[in-house]
Amino acid sequence: MNGSLQAGSIKVAVIMGIPLMLHFSWFIIFGLLTWGLAALYFPDAAPQFPVWVYWASGAITALLLFASVVFHELAHSFVALGYKLQIVNITLFIFGGVAQIKGEPPTPKAEFNIAIAGPLSSFFLALVFFIIYNLTVDPIANALFWYLALLNLILAIFNLIPGFPMDGGRLVRAFIWKRTNDFFHATRSAARLGKNISLFFMIFGLIFVFFGIAIGLWLILIGWFLYMAADASYQQADLQETLNNIKVQDVMTRDIISVPSNMTIDTVINEYFLRYGYGGFPVMDYGKFFGFVTLKETKNIPRERWKYVKMSEIFIPHDKRLEVSEKNPALKALEIMLNEDKGRLLVTDKGNIVGLITRNGIARYLQVMGKH
Repeated sequence: MNGSLQAGSIKVAVIMGIPLMLHFSWFIIFGLLTWGLAALYFPDAAPQFPVWVYWASGAITALLLFASVVFHELAHSFVALGYKLQIVNITLFIFGGVAQIKGEPPTPKAEFNIAIAGPLSSFFLALVFFIIYNLTVDPIANALFWYLALLNLILAIFNLIPGFPMDGGRLVRAFIWKRTNDFFHATRSAARLGKNISLFFMIFGLIFVFFGIAIGLWLILIGWFLYMAADASYQQADLQETLNNIKVQDVMTRDIISVPSNMTIDTVINEYFLRYGYGGFPVMDYGKFFGFVTLKETKNIPRERWKYVKMSEIFIPHDKRLEVSEKNPALKALEIMLNEDKGRLLVTDKGNIVGLITRNGIARYLQVMGKH
């Protein structure tokens, strides 16, 4: 889900070191919200103003509402940063916003604190806007701040619905995790609850549509989105538990095919990449390991220079962070590869190189085990 949001998003700002992204679907909801406020809400709440005032007020209100969503996600992010978790970005899209946090909370308490921070921030904004509403006398400003107070209150309450991966669902996971001391069980249980709640959204949405109530379509869309997100979380927890219960030594390859540092690109392409079909190879001379070379490095060199450029000029020097022990869980190796965006890691035992573990190797193992 995050991948699809990332693909259709543009970066518009950086806040607290976190990129703020706008997904293309955000522009759709921004336009619809502005139109609804300008054509329906403000003329009814504050009549006899020029049309341009309604449109300007609608656009300002929509922007402030999305700023409230950003504030909500920043609250999650601020607490997550305190637990040394990395925030990849915050993305605004048609259903609101999402902070993409790399890794999982270390403890049930961390999960609870990160999850509750969002709704608490929305309750806070609802109170602030309500106070401003009571202090304003201008009809337009009065309507604007009432709307923001009400929507932030709804946002806080909605996010507390116990449907994973919403904030309420994460609170449920924190509770089950604390009680059972089993993160994967807690995730699956919270995800199952999230799927059931999303089905209720879709059922009530269909009932509303049947009776001609337009909000039913929105409930169906929200329910579908939540179902897909909860199902993805369930599948991810299942795979994580599988990998956590096997060791690197069960998945790695011990037959290391390496290339010498003095070999040229064209030779490596023909005799290694095309022959073996791997996406990368370790560069080694007489048992000494230097780093990895992948197709990405070869593509950075003009083709006419392939017969002159050697591996020693293009390989990626080895980083100790890209090593795992053969006794480590395979899950740890996969997390390192995903976090560092690498396709393979060196497997060592007491300082000696004993093999490689790759994403493709893990995928093949899961396929054989029937974990798709």
